[in-house]
Amino acid sequence: MTTRNDATLRARRLRLMAFDIDGVMTDGTIFYTDEGIELKGFSTLDGFGIKRLQEAGIAVAIITGRKSRCVEHRARNLAIEHVFQGVEDKAGALHALLAELGIDAGQAGYMGDDVVDLKVMAACGFSAAPADAHPLAQRHAALVTAREGGRGAVREVCDFILDAQGLLDAALAPWLPADPCR
Repeated sequence: MTTRNDATLRARRLRLMAFDIDGVMTDGTIFYTDEGIELKGFSTLDGFGIKRLQEAGIAVAIITGRKSRCVEHRARNLAIEHVFQGVEDKAGALHALLAELGIDAGQAGYMGDDVVDLKVMAACGFSAAPADAHPLAQRHAALVTAREGGRGAVREVCDFILDAQGLLDAALAPWLPADPCR
């Protein structure tokens, strides 16, 4: 079992953080319209955290087993350049991305929620799972969030990484009110 201190040390090195979609960036629920259009709900909390990671110079990627147009829209909305959908070998997709970016696996992280994510989680220096993830995903994660997938778990991980790198205060400073006592 990884300790919080160990998770912090691992997060300190990150230059890339990749995320699964269903059960991580969403709560795992999939809606279909009568026309067969797939719908997913994304948290604005998570989007804010992802933008802060990017502004801090940490690359963000999506690596997911399903393929959905709404994921393309969400990635475009958040300016996520590295999007891999319909991927069976998530670890292979991560390794290809690392080679393209010139990043060591120890400087990469992945957040997953189920057994299909275990190999890619193990291929990284840092891994995370939401509070409602499968028990095996939680057991193999360096960090398990207090929040559930699609309900701010990604934001919690983003804040954790920024805090581990000493960047959280600066990332949030533009939105904090001036101290009236000064």
